[in-house]
Amino acid sequence: MFDYLVVGAGLFGAVFAHEAHKRGKSVLVVDRRAHVAGNVYTENVNGINVHKYGAHIFHTSNKEVWGYIQQFAEFNRYTNSPVARYKDELYNLPFNMNTFSQMWGVKTPAEAQAKLNEQKADAVASLNGREPANLEEQALSLVGRDVYEKLIKGYTEKQWGRKCTELPAFIIKRLPVRLVYDNNYFNDKYQGIPVGGYTQIVEKMLDGVEVRLGVDFFKERETLVASAQKVVFTGMIDEYYGYKFGELEYRSLRFETEDLSQENYQGNAVVNYTEACVPYTRIIEHKHFEFGCQGGSATDHTVVTREYPATWKHGDEPYYPMNDERNNALYAKYKVLADAETKVIFGGRLGMYKYFDMHHVIAEALACVGKEFG
Repeated sequence: MFDYLVVGAGLFGAVFAHEAHKRGKSVLVVDRRAHVAGNVYTENVNGINVHKYGAHIFHTSNKEVWGYIQQFAEFNRYTNSPVARYKDELYNLPFNMNTFSQMWGVKTPAEAQAKLNEQKADAVASLNGREPANLEEQALSLVGRDVYEKLIKGYTEKQWGRKCTELPAFIIKRLPVRLVYDNNYFNDKYQGIPVGGYTQIVEKMLDGVEVRLGVDFFKERETLVASAQKVVFTGMIDEYYGYKFGELEYRSLRFETEDLSQENYQGNAVVNYTEACVPYTRIIEHKHFEFGCQGGSATDHTVVTREYPATWKHGDEPYYPMNDERNNALYAKYKVLADAETKVIFGGRLGMYKYFDMHHVIAEALACVGKEFG
């Protein structure tokens, strides 16, 4: 008999299992995949640490979370500075003086602000004092036509599988506009990539904990639940309840990865493709996350991944909750059931039906630990 059954060996489950084990609790972790670390899993491919489920860049302003994660790995000083490609034009992200200089030829913050004001004027006037009704209206009122058409519209519609006029405005309630020459995508105080990849972090967290991989919780549910005093569930909450109120919506991703016999493919870890006619949203060149494969010898090849957004269906990986009004209302019904549970704790992006970055997941897991153990 275990004290805790943890369903899912991703970050939330691993943090909880680690902390419970530290407190002398017996823990069983199960995961249907053949590896630990969930979506942050990295695999070494001939000296290059490949992010198998999309780019993961750790960033936070939470000193406690930053200190916590550094117990398990050394982090480099990687700064996320993606590039956007629209047709044959290249733009720095986030929107900053480099972007505006590339787009309009402006040189000073005053010139950039004047151009933004000019671009936004028609959109703001057309609202006639009302709030933007959709993402397109919101974006146009924040950055104007040029930035929206080249850098937001196509990318966003690919990402969400819907027209911008059909997406809620709150998705981009704010757009970061910086009138400085600064390509650092995140404002967080701490940022980096673990030298050696993310998988090692979860492996260290789960050291001493019993882990069973390739286990489908729902096929062995009765036996597994009976084997523990309490359950920590990090899968889809609607699936746990047998879709009692209906299915929540998710977005999925498909990845195409190539090992190329050249040293440098695109010169940057992340290049976004913002045209609607290009089927993928971005290309990841993994070696650049660790400064040309720091500590390795991969100088004769590189690994790139094209990332394709997809409509989620059963059997696919659910990556992003669709937190629109309809789905949030549906989740609220499941949350009532979850709150009434005495044996089950729901956590993580799928268990809580909310988009979390890695630092948010760790903070939520630590909060859960504090609530459970005091």
